Amino acid sequence: MAAPELEGRLRFRLDRPRPALGRTRCRGLRSLASGVVDLRPATLADADAIRAIYNRAVLETATTFDLVPRTRADQEHYITSRSGALAVLVAEADHEGSTRITGFGSLSFYRDRAGYRTSVENSVYVDRDFVRLGVGDLLLSGLLEEAREHGFHAVFARIIDAQAPSMALHYKHGYELIGIEREVGRKFGKWRDVALLQKLL
Repeated sequence: MAAPELEGRLRFRLDRPRPALGRTRCRGLRSLASGVVDLRPATLADADAIRAIYNRAVLETATTFDLVPRTRADQEHYITSRSGALAVLVAEADHEGSTRITGFGSLSFYRDRAGYRTSVENSVYVDRDFVRLGVGDLLLSGLLEEAREHGFHAVFARIIDAQAPSMALHYKHGYELIGIEREVGRKFGKWRDVALLQKLL
């Protein structure tokens, strides 16, 4: 149930089913001082923190096919272009005396043509200092609830090289593997497949 003092956001825990945005007591996040994580819509003030997480993925991993780090202007456009029915969410927590964004997720239209407007694609990125602590789980839950609330019918995920942690996260939330795109991208000198997963809402 919505807590009025959270202005429409929801209160829940990582170790229980949860519906959407809010403040969460996270027993799994032992590295966080309070163990509490806020899941909320991103603002332009979050651009640098989101960009830092994403650009590390660009430069060091094959979780994205982007090859050039985002600029501040790029990141601001990314946030402002996903408003209304779409979403960019951030997970933030108290850490070592300050508030820190531990991950972000977004919904984007699956295809540009009008007939596809009931379908979206999700992306989730977690700060590498906070992986395997439930942050990605929290973000994906929030994105799925956002998709439901805005009337989308299908949510897709593309996972490069079918990386096991990302596959497991999406399977947990009811996604199904519907295909493999063979050698559709190249990064770090290697052709890479992409697993395509789908969840119907």
